[in-house]
Amino acid sequence: MELILASNNEKKLKELREILTGMGHTVRSQREAGLDFVVEETGRTFLENARLKARAVVDITGQAAIADDSGLMVEALDGAPGVDSAYYGGDNCKTDQDRFTYLLHQMEGEQNRRAKFVSTIVCIFPDGREMIAQGEWHGELLYAPQGDGGFGYDPIFYVPELEQTAAELSSEQKNRLSHRGKALQEFKKKWEKEYVDQ
Repeated sequence: MELILASNNEKKLKELREILTGMGHTVRSQREAGLDFVVEETGRTFLENARLKARAVVDITGQAAIADDSGLMVEALDGAPGVDSAYYGGDNCKTDQDRFTYLLHQMEGEQNRRAKFVSTIVCIFPDGREMIAQGEWHGELLYAPQGDGGFGYDPIFYVPELEQTAAELSSEQKNRLSHRGKALQEFKKKWEKEYVDQ
């Protein structure tokens, strides 16, 4: 089945496309579908934002769309940056490095380094049906970045059982272990059970 991915984030597109293509889906990005817009993410949960993005694409194209909303939740910061992960630090933080540096500054002197990545995936069909899947990836925040792979907060997100940060993992490892990888595996199970005939 052809799905339009409601995202212009090239790194997120790469991760999602690798897994969805392996499931037998053809995946087109918004740009490849001729869509040139950014949905305002006004939701206060990952689910609300993913639904907003997928619904916007379905409404314009009449085709099935899939969207991911994800972010980092830090226990000591009451779940921040959460849905604001991509904009954390406001106008002063323009890059991934700016944002994770700002986060590390917010965590100065904090001993509780527990954090998790959360991904919520929503697929909406033209007839209005939805499929929702979620994944979490638990780890700890380092005191300084480590590794040069991945994107976002990956260089400061440490996975104790692997003794590496998310930025040090291969794309295959990350796709298997990450919040997004787990959400997509749940998506795959639901698809095979409920929507295999679509």
